[in-house]
Amino acid sequence: MAPVILHLRAETKDQEARAALTPTSVEKLLAKGFEIYVEESDQSTFSIEEYKKAGAKIVPKGSWINAPKNRIIIGLKEMPEQDTFPLVHEHIQFAHCYKNQSGWKDVLGRFKRGKGTLYDLEFLENDQGRRVAAFGFYAGFAGAALGLKDWAFKQTHADFENLPAITPFPNEQELIKDVTTDLKKALKTGAKKPTVLIIGALGRCGSGAVDMLEKAGIPSENILKWDMKETARGGPFEEIAQADIFINCIYLSKPIAPFINYTLLNSDKRRLRTIVDVSADTTNVHNPIPVYNIATVFSDPTVLVPTTSGPKLSVVSIDHLPSLLPRESSEFFARDLLPWLEQLPNRATAPVWAKANALYIKHCARLDRDSKF
Repeated sequence: MAPVILHLRAETKDQEARAALTPTSVEKLLAKGFEIYVEESDQSTFSIEEYKKAGAKIVPKGSWINAPKNRIIIGLKEMPEQDTFPLVHEHIQFAHCYKNQSGWKDVLGRFKRGKGTLYDLEFLENDQGRRVAAFGFYAGFAGAALGLKDWAFKQTHADFENLPAITPFPNEQELIKDVTTDLKKALKTGAKKPTVLIIGALGRCGSGAVDMLEKAGIPSENILKWDMKETARGGPFEEIAQADIFINCIYLSKPIAPFINYTLLNSDKRRLRTIVDVSADTTNVHNPIPVYNIATVFSDPTVLVPTTSGPKLSVVSIDHLPSLLPRESSEFFARDLLPWLEQLPNRATAPVWAKANALYIKHCARLDRDSKF
């Protein structure tokens, strides 16, 4: 059997420093007989020297486009929107096109026109229907950090000022140090430590948010951990408006009632200052936080909610939050993904990959019903 050839493409999304393959996972896959090409990158948290030392073959950035068809192209985030050429390879990535996201037809259509294949990382599931690898923990961790930073910023700055640009941190300890410094400044103004309400607190993402809040010194009584039991009655929830920070960590799989609405947000009694939508279903018509429509970025991390009364309210809606800690989150994700990558030689029958391929075919059929490509 010919070896599986993986080609790690350089990420192009602004400030995306994570990688789907780390030097550690490259070394382990090479030991299993894989052949691996790694593109040069000017934004990866891992240096090209680290990949070279691990044994990968180094190739120019963007060379995947004209690479032989027998290579499986692996990456993380979506490709540039302006690119429209057909995709002829097998691809492993987050494509964001299975839940009716804005532009999903254009994204999926590129794979179909090129007769390529998409194995969407979001939908790689085991026999129990659980995702085999996810960035959820560090998404929640980073989201909670930015929520605290934005809340603290509001205590020490005028309302016309917004949280400034954020850049990735070298490690978790430096991020915690930065956040706690901001909190200390906020508390010197007379503010009390914030109350934080998390929906989806029992999942990977929610547990990451709780971990960050605790490490930043937020008392346990100030962390309201909601999950399916607490939200079973259906929203909107007045308790969100009475918290200082709201962090949404749910996985949206079906339409649900909104968690919050303008009636609650426009109350003079509202305490809420910061919403962190870690789930970031910004363009989903069923977004349970229908008070914003902009995906924010690290260079401009918040968007203002246009309320008519009450204190200033902002949303953090960055869809690649784990990039705030790119090295740790990449290693965490790659470690979980590795055993499944090792099954790629038998991907036609290996359940995780066969299910991902079947899901791709299913959505291509849906694309056929809606439009012609």
